[in-house]
Amino acid sequence: MGAVVTPAPIRLENLTLGYDRRPAVHHLDGIIAPGETLAICGPNGAGKSTLLKALAGALAPMGGRIDRCGAAARDVAYLPQALDIDRDFPIFLRDFVSLGALGRCGLFGRIGAGESARIDSAIAAVGLSGLEDRTLDTLSGGQLQRALFARLIVQDKPIILLDEPFGAIDEATREALLALIDWWRAEGRTVVAVLHEIDIARRAFATALLLARDPICWGAAAETLCDANIAKARRMAEAYDRAARECLRDEERAHDH
Repeated sequence: MGAVVTPAPIRLENLTLGYDRRPAVHHLDGIIAPGETLAICGPNGAGKSTLLKALAGALAPMGGRIDRCGAAARDVAYLPQALDIDRDFPIFLRDFVSLGALGRCGLFGRIGAGESARIDSAIAAVGLSGLEDRTLDTLSGGQLQRALFARLIVQDKPIILLDEPFGAIDEATREALLALIDWWRAEGRTVVAVLHEIDIARRAFATALLLARDPICWGAAAETLCDANIAKARRMAEAYDRAARECLRDEERAHDH
């Protein structure tokens, strides 16, 4: 992998996110430090993927702000859920991985020898050498996820966002991808992942944010993801009122009073 530009911190200030003025994440404050590995955990519907989309710049806040401290969108690599990938699109694995170079080469730019070597190295790093001419629809779930990680390697960004990267994959693939995340950590990259697998979050990530739309806890992974906090998050998620009033902006709340 290439030399890493030191990532900037990301500050969340009274952040509220949602859709159609209905909140999915409430009043979140915190700092994602440079080089941090952060697991975002919580029950279904807790706002985890919504937060990741906002960190990627794909969703504007309803309230509060995300301060990237000078970091630009080009500094972020975002891996969506595998379910969001159109596997029927007719593209070969190598061409799919090479899409990670678009930011440097442009849509119609020529991929030179250096970029070609980077692509081959990324494919080898995730254990897919020899499958370059396979189309996406012929890959297993684990192979597709490895290809997605290879594309991230080619992107070579200091901030990496992963949405449920370990869903529906075999144990060998999971351990290989965890090793890659550890490699990124050693290089100083910031890695933020939405995870359902609490045991993986405790074992492989330094810090964790536990959400149930409202933040439950944010700190060291082992302490944040204790049984008591997880039970609290589950109770809060079950008690959520989907018919609740839409979230007010600060100026509207002041006017109401």
